[in-house]
Amino acid sequence: MSTLTLVGISGSLREDSVNTKLMREAARLFGSADFIEADIEFPLYNGDVEASEGVPAKVQAASDLIGRADAVIISTPEYNKGPSGVLKNALDWISRTEGNPWLDKPVAVMSAAAGRAGGERAQMILRGFMVPFRPRILQGPEIHLAGAAGQFDETGTLTGEIYVKELTALMTQLRAMTGQ
Repeated sequence: MSTLTLVGISGSLREDSVNTKLMREAARLFGSADFIEADIEFPLYNGDVEASEGVPAKVQAASDLIGRADAVIISTPEYNKGPSGVLKNALDWISRTEGNPWLDKPVAVMSAAAGRAGGERAQMILRGFMVPFRPRILQGPEIHLAGAAGQFDETGTLTGEIYVKELTALMTQLRAMTGQ
């Protein structure tokens, strides 16, 4: 049995991002795997730039990483009732690379936000954004981490029992989708 490769994408670039913490906790609960965080700090998508300069190397690297992964975790914040512009921009850029790295890829999506809905709207919109790429997105359990700043201890470990239980179930299903 070979070691699985799990790629994580956080829709937040903030240093102390609750979405990055949630993504890392998901990876921990996924279990044994080579976990790699994709860097999605890309320039804004511009078709003229793509035409004159091509796909930036950083974008191609992220696309290749997704293509080689056995599974992907995406955690999105909710900004103004939707996913972050950073995440949407990354999806747009990656869609411009050769092939489709998302095709049939097992993907788990989750969200963390300050509000009581935990980013539910952003997550639903993100799921819609993913449709053209045709990944295999897990339908549940849905993880909407509400009041996210207070859900982690000082080491970044998720503390809410119900959230840990649900995230563990989601990661168990994601692992099963990889065939291991």
